[in-house]
Formats: sequence, structure tokens, C-alpha cells
Amino acid sequence: MSVKIYIHKTHRQYTDGLSVVETTGDTVGKCLLDLVDRFPAIKPEIFTDDGQPTRKIEIYLNMESAYPDELGRPVKDGDEIHLTLLLAGG
Repeated sequence: MSVKIYIHKTHRQYTDGLSVVETTGDTVGKCLLDLVDRFPAIKPEIFTDDGQPTRKIEIYLNMESAYPDELGRPVKDGDEIHLTLLLAGG
């Protein structure tokens, strides 16, 4: 099974400049762990110390927010995960 993860420009420094990485897994979480296995430096940008998504990113599955339970959402061959930065300001 192949699932594409689209990497935000800010995080491409951790994926050797790749904007899209093909991963495997049957959930969003497993696909993200596959990404981290291949590019370990990206882990603190995606996961907190307790294995939850950081508050820095938002996860989309097939262009729809994966919230809540982002990591447990099932995926199938051909699905797309987009990692975007949460913006804050005032």
C-alpha cells in the first residue's frame, strides 16, 4: 500500500528537500511513523514526546482535516496526507 505525504516547505529541510514522500501503513499514524523512520530528524516537528501530534502542524487526509484522532484515521492505497503549519498571530 502506498500513501503520499505532502511535506510543507518549512519541513522539507528534514526530508532532503522532498515535497512528497511515499509511505506505507494502514493508518495516518503508521504512515507518519514510516516517514519518521526514513527521516528521523523530522520527528520533533510531527510528534510530541508522548507520541501525539505537535501543536505546530495540522494533518489533512485527502484534503480534509483528520482531526480528531488524526493518528488513528485509516488510510488506503492512493490516499494523500498533507502536513501543514498552524499559523498564529495577533
